[in-house]
Amino acid sequence: MTPVTADDTAGMSPLFARLTRAGQWLRQADRARPWVLDTAVVVLVFVMFCLADLVHGHDDGRREPAARFTRPPLAGMLALQAGLVLPLLWRRRSPSAAFAVITAVFLLQWSLGVLLRADVALLIALYSLTLHGPLRHLAWACAVTAVGLVLVAVRASAVVSVWDALFFLFSAAIAAVAVGMAVRIRRAQLAGLRERAARLEIERDQRSRLAAATERTRVAREMHDIVGHNLAVMITLADAGVYASDVTPERGKQALLLIGDTGRQALGELRRMLGVLREEAEAPALSPQPGIADIDALCARIRSAGPLITYRTAGDTEALDDGVQVTVYRIVQEALTNSLKHAGAGTQVHLAIGVEGARLRIRVQDTGPPGGSRSAGPPNAEGHGLAGMRERAALYGGTVDAGPVPPPGAGWTVRATLDLTPLPGSEGGTP
Repeated sequence: MTPVTADDTAGMSPLFARLTRAGQWLRQADRARPWVLDTAVVVLVFVMFCLADLVHGHDDGRREPAARFTRPPLAGMLALQAGLVLPLLWRRRSPSAAFAVITAVFLLQWSLGVLLRADVALLIALYSLTLHGPLRHLAWACAVTAVGLVLVAVRASAVVSVWDALFFLFSAAIAAVAVGMAVRIRRAQLAGLRERAARLEIERDQRSRLAAATERTRVAREMHDIVGHNLAVMITLADAGVYASDVTPERGKQALLLIGDTGRQALGELRRMLGVLREEAEAPALSPQPGIADIDALCARIRSAGPLITYRTAGDTEALDDGVQVTVYRIVQEALTNSLKHAGAGTQVHLAIGVEGARLRIRVQDTGPPGGSRSAGPPNAEGHGLAGMRERAALYGGTVDAGPVPPPGAGWTVRATLDLTPLPGSEGGTP
């Protein structure tokens, strides 16, 4: 149970706040040493109800009513009191057993015509059974109690009216059951609230972990797109520059300039992405996310590394949602990078992007390397590239397929399809 703090009692009156803290302290002490409270209840009942019978009996100035009940010897009175009071020690651990023992002693006592103030233990046992015991035992406990109370009313009929006695006794029994049930329901409600709070906390932690995992996946995908693409272009340009420096130094210089431009662009994209992740008081100036309009510049960078790229579009691509445009750009970027890495600088690439109703189709096909054998393996050789393209397409209900162009060595094709159907509740825009 959560401890009560000063903030919890800030709006309470001083007396109620002190009582709340005292109750919290008592509950904690009871959980640590439950036998202390059980023993205290037994001692309290003995002092308040048993000592008077032992010292004075019922001779308190009303000899005639008292004479109608039997006064056992001291040993017998102690035995009956012990049978009524001592079972209260296990009234919380075994409430049904404690109630059964106390009820048996109670019935024996009244069958002998003995009046004891310690009979209050029956009400305490009934309250404890209602609070701690199985509810299926409560029905027979109430029935047995009713029988015992009728016996008491009959025995006391010479002193008080049977109906008056039954009214008083049944009122006390009903009060014991009602208080026990109210406390039990309250505890069940508190337990339900604590369980719900714990469940909500677990769900919150799970959502946080899922969000963190999703963000890590997104960052990894962005890093792969940015670093993988630009490094592939830079490596190809560097290899071409080394070759050209011996033949035409001017082409080698041009390759170095292109490498610098590509590196600066990659660095700018990394700064933009990492700037979003940093928690700063002032957000850094960020460049916009790339879109379909930036594919021309992307193709120009790839062409500078050697491949010949033919690019065409169909449909109203400029009206697409920003998220769709970023997805298209990244898929095309990855496909062109794979063509550059695996087909080499001498390949020819045909890139087509078309909007057909609620579908957007992307097709990237290269002719393969001039020699007819791809290097290092196909683009979908269990790396992050094809998986990243499929993840991006799946965000828009799309698919990505990749495979060789027959016959073997004739090239490689990447086909992607995105669903542009507006989501329910959107105002006519793309998802």
